[in-house]
Amino acid sequence: MDEQRDLFPGALEMMILQTLRQGPRHGYALAQDIKHTSNDLLQIEEGSLYPALHRLEAQGLIASEWGQSANNRRARYYRLTAAGRRQLGETESSFARLLDAIARVMKPAT
Repeated sequence: MDEQRDLFPGALEMMILQTLRQGPRHGYALAQDIKHTSNDLLQIEEGSLYPALHRLEAQGLIASEWGQSANNRRARYYRLTAAGRRQLGETESSFARLLDAIARVMKPAT
């Protein structure tokens, strides 16, 4: 999807952290939750999702463990850490400022 390539750096990681705020998820469920929440506008491919999950885990923002999925398959479940919650709060503030700046440019005062 061309629009996904235009996401700003860190957008996928921010969406992953936000989704994990609701509770642990395995990779496929994360991608589906993001897709559903965005009204099918964002489709996260495995080639983007799993490297982002590995980066977040290496940074200590998420943790993972193996478990059983709903269809009884072995799956890696990711959860938000305390550091991830703090980072998400900081990212949300920056993102809100970015959205405000974009909105001002898109609708300049006349």
